[in-house]
Amino acid sequence: MMLCCRLKLQHIRPTLLVSRIYQPTSLRDVGQESRQGEMTCKSQRLMQQAGLIHPSNPGCYYYLPATVRSMEKLVRVIDQEMHGIGGQKLDMPSLCSADLWKTSERWDLMGKELLRLKDRHGVDYCLGPTHEEAVTTLVAHQAHLSYKQLPLLLYQITRKFRDEPKPRFGLLRGREFYMKDMYSFDVSEEAAYQTYESVCQAYTRLFARLGLRCVQVQADTGNIGGKLSHEFQLPADIGEDRLLVCGDCSFSANVETMSSDRTDCPQCKTGTLVESRGIEVGHTFYLGKKYSQVFNATFSNAQNKPSVAEMGCYGLGVTRILAAAIEVMSTEEGIRWPGLLAPYQVCVLPPKKGSKMDEVAVLADNLVHTLGEALPGLRGEVVLDDRTQMTIGKRLKDASRLGYPYVIVVGQGALEETPRFEVICQQTGETMFLGQDGLLDLLGRVETV
Repeated sequence: MMLCCRLKLQHIRPTLLVSRIYQPTSLRDVGQESRQGEMTCKSQRLMQQAGLIHPSNPGCYYYLPATVRSMEKLVRVIDQEMHGIGGQKLDMPSLCSADLWKTSERWDLMGKELLRLKDRHGVDYCLGPTHEEAVTTLVAHQAHLSYKQLPLLLYQITRKFRDEPKPRFGLLRGREFYMKDMYSFDVSEEAAYQTYESVCQAYTRLFARLGLRCVQVQADTGNIGGKLSHEFQLPADIGEDRLLVCGDCSFSANVETMSSDRTDCPQCKTGTLVESRGIEVGHTFYLGKKYSQVFNATFSNAQNKPSVAEMGCYGLGVTRILAAAIEVMSTEEGIRWPGLLAPYQVCVLPPKKGSKMDEVAVLADNLVHTLGEALPGLRGEVVLDDRTQMTIGKRLKDASRLGYPYVIVVGQGALEETPRFEVICQQTGETMFLGQDGLLDLLGRVETV
């Protein structure tokens, strides 16, 4: 009997159904005036309306399943780029000892932005906004670290905490967020600059893969310190950073690093600096020996003598990248994702129930499985909008708001001798009618991670 049940289960083909995806907000019931006043930017409004995030405490959010899928995809892309330059992934405690921060003198320097707490024994801790102290201590505890093991690039992707005085813009400025932070250890200043450049190039490749226009600008080192710093900015009117960009050469800088009324380019001398705004999504620092000297992070050099490591640190705002991408790519009515990060790539819409097209509904379900079987990259990426009590029009509107890159409407054309499907490419706004072979050819070119 049990064997029979197992055999039956093997023939059940599970379908991803829109009705089963946990998105608490009804898409058509949002936009009420009482809630609109709370929305401070487009990405926050769209993500809350779509049921992608839900507010918890000020500056803190629930990330709903579709958002987690998107974030996990972004993490995979980041992992690929970091592994490509020799990065090794680890995980460090979020609860950081105050002693470490006092040793680096940042316990007082960070001020009220540092979330502090005491345990039951009265010992001071903080919830880590960044981990320079922790990672340098870790490396310092490794005995017999050789110059042959350097450069060492250690990174993590984890929750960070910052006691923002006025959290706003949804995931763009929160008190709790996900960040990728990497720390490099090198044998010399020259080698450290090479590592710094390789990370900056990896960041540039990352944003290019996501289809996001990103500007690398000179930046202030702030309370992290060091000798050199760059920010990676997505140009956006909602951005809180003011940027100065030369129209004639590659020079760009955060206005914090120079006089705000300067108009002549310090690099090419002939270009004019134009001010714009941007959302910071990445930040790199060349630290030198600022932390390694304090925590005694040393290695054995070629002469077998101890030498202090040269360091760099490199951050990417994971949840901020998601929100910033939505901010710069979306319409006012619907989310548009970077192709690689869309929670699901394809949404299939069968006809409305009771429209005398039951046969077409079966074809829609079969199409979902055909796509998954014929295109391995789309397995788990195709959902069926089974809410057939709703009209096609209403479900199309929902699909637009949620931003599936491809929407396939299975209608009367699917019953023709040569079945045809209406395919809507939401990134371009293009609509086409394709047979199954054309559909497989189109979706076979979709890149997934």
